[in-house]
Amino acid sequence: MTDLENVEFVVRSIAQTAVEKEKEFGDLDAVVGDGDLGYSLARGFEKVLAEWDTLKRDSPATFLQQVAVIITSRIGGTSGPLWGTAFLKASAAAKGSDRVDGATVVAMLRAATDGIKARGNAELGDKTLLDAVVPATDALEQELANGTDSAGCLAVFSQTARTAADATSSLEARRGRASYSGKRSIGSPDAGAVAVAIMIERLTSEWTVR
Repeated sequence: MTDLENVEFVVRSIAQTAVEKEKEFGDLDAVVGDGDLGYSLARGFEKVLAEWDTLKRDSPATFLQQVAVIITSRIGGTSGPLWGTAFLKASAAAKGSDRVDGATVVAMLRAATDGIKARGNAELGDKTLLDAVVPATDALEQELANGTDSAGCLAVFSQTARTAADATSSLEARRGRASYSGKRSIGSPDAGAVAVAIMIERLTSEWTVR
């Protein structure tokens, strides 16, 4: 597959997971949040899938930029700006690289998380999706440095995201609607972090059998 086809594959997998897991993500978010995560993500990524064939494919960066625009305009609440920013920053990182190899993927993930930090005024440990993505990215970067093959890198990436997402149960939410719950948020995992872990798990399983 070309670099563009690989990027398309990743985005479609994420979009399909968001749509299919709408209720599950909503139920997770309802524990200490406002319960709209599943609905918001599903509506945004439904639009991405509906407009899939019309998106420009000049380059991975162009494609991701268009996805960012759709998400920002369609996803409500705090999720839209955060996810839109993530895709926009990933697009910018991809634009500066000749090809989308492992190093570029890490750069795209770093850019996306930096964008989320800035837009959401959040840091690692605030009990957000960052607490799944950042450790998973760290692990992926280390595996790439070790010379691990793509299947091995994806496996570690997925396992780390899941472990990190589950570990958010011990954290007190400091950002988003869940932060209103204070210490009552301790004991339940962050819905956004778990959603990201589920997306990565599906992507990993699909990637290995394609």
